[in-house]
Amino acid sequence: MTIAIFKKPNGIKRIAAAVLAAATLISVAACGSGNSASASNSLNTTKGKTTTITVGVCAGPYGDMVDKVIAPLLKDDGFKLKTKLFNDYVQPNKALASGSIQANLFQHGNYLKKFTADNNLDLTSLGQTPTLGLGIYSNKYKSIDDIEDGATVAIANDGSNLARSLGVLQQQGLVTLKGEVDATKATVNDIASNPKNLKIKTIDAAQLARSLGTVDVALVPGNYSWAADLKPADALAMEKQDDGVIEVFVVRAQDVDSDFGKAVKKLLASQKFKDAIAKSEFKDFGKPTTW
Repeated sequence: MTIAIFKKPNGIKRIAAAVLAAATLISVAACGSGNSASASNSLNTTKGKTTTITVGVCAGPYGDMVDKVIAPLLKDDGFKLKTKLFNDYVQPNKALASGSIQANLFQHGNYLKKFTADNNLDLTSLGQTPTLGLGIYSNKYKSIDDIEDGATVAIANDGSNLARSLGVLQQQGLVTLKGEVDATKATVNDIASNPKNLKIKTIDAAQLARSLGTVDVALVPGNYSWAADLKPADALAMEKQDDGVIEVFVVRAQDVDSDFGKAVKKLLASQKFKDAIAKSEFKDFGKPTTW
């Protein structure tokens, strides 16, 4: 009998413990759901208060554009923008998707399309900004015509910038391509003819400016040429920009209709943004196709 008496309460205790554990799990799950909502709500404004937004950037002009042009224009909307510098093209989108930053400005539309597809990320553009184009630079040659047979040419190794670089080489008559190159799947195998027998070397975009000491020619995206103090006027040639290579201001899709998302979208299409750019050091950048 004694044994029976003690087993029953223990059974009740085990049931109570199980119920408590289940309740705890439900509570944790609810908190997780609440955190997701809070992350989205953090992009909304509260009257009389300033909302701080962290914008991911890479080395180059776009952090300066955020600090000197975009941030001052959003101040009256209740937002304070600060930038966070990343050293590659991968982390800014992953950080945005995880919620550790709230926006980024470092990539063109073609790159956003490919990266989000490859990594299953739900990110979207709020609009385009003026963009410093990709340039062909060399410490050895003074013009495109000077490039010798067998010269080594460095281009970016990520898919969209690789396609972009091949397109610029074709624009200058250095190669021809096999029809329209898919900006999301391009490789050097898309080259149909290479009359100067150029040795195409694919490397990380962040290393292209630095590679000028070891290669004959490098095709450097604008943000990295700016960071390396390469002047567009010194380039052998600059790309003829199309819509896909214009920089985009990006947020998570769930934040498009937040107060911040609406404010940025309105600003990028506004005359005051155009006027501010016209008075800035970015005035000669390639313009969005909607301008």
